This record gives sequence, C-alpha cells and structure tokens, in this order.
Amino acid sequence: MTIRDATPSDADDIYRLLGWFVTSCRPDRAVFDDVTFPRIVEAAAEGRAEFLVAEQDSRMVGYVLALRMPTLFAGGTILELLELAVDAPLRGRGTGSALIRAVQARALEAKDVEVTVPTRRAADFYRGLGFHETAAYLKWSTS
Repeated sequence: MTIRDATPSDADDIYRLLGWFVTSCRPDRAVFDDVTFPRIVEAAAEGRAEFLVAEQDSRMVGYVLALRMPTLFAGGTILELLELAVDAPLRGRGTGSALIRAVQARALEAKDVEVTVPTRRAADFYRGLGFHETAAYLKWSTS
C-alpha cells in the first residue's frame, strides 16, 4: 500500500469513496468539483490541511482529510481529522490505520499540539490508535 498526498486528478476516486462516508447529506458533485475539492487541495498544498490517499495495486482504496487550525487554548495548532474513508471490502485490513498513522506523523513534523477527531461511530477504532475521549461535539446547522 502507498500513502501519498491527494492531487487534483484524484477527484473522481475521492468522490466515489465519499459516498459511503456521508450519512447526513449527499454532496453535490458540481459543488465538490468547482468549490470544495479545489479548496481542500489548495489548503493541503499551503500546509493548512493534510489530505492523503491510500493506493493498493494502482487503485485508490482510501483517503483522509484533516484541517490544521491555530488555537489559543492549546498553545499552537491542532490537526482535526474530519474524514476517513476506506473501500468497504478493505475495511478492517489496516488501510484506515495506515492513513491515520500518516496523519499523526505529519502532525509531529508540523509540530501540531494535538490531533483531534469528532466521532461517535468510530470511537473504538481511534482509541486503538492512541486517541482518548476529551469532549463532546455539538453542532448548529445553517441549512
């Protein structure tokens, strides 16, 4: 398996993987192509995000997206994991763990203070990678 930075040419594969990840809404493909995907690729190129993909046998099998945010409370930047998607047939075989370990390594290189992840349904997975629960997230939706 190879883990590398996402590139603009990965849009179709990432959109395909995004399909299983989203449970609360369905992303609009035109907005994905014209707005969100290019912005995230740009943020990663500028060091404001980590956007990595996993490939196996020349096929994309997973991706991870984490945003880097400056904070006052933590005394530096935190890296917040927002999306982790792995092809259904490959789940439980180490792809997600490899992507998270790559993000953790990038956080160490960038001297981020911590890596956080808002999740309920995958809490045990992240605990197995050394994460511990510290807060509950509340959400206010604009739509």
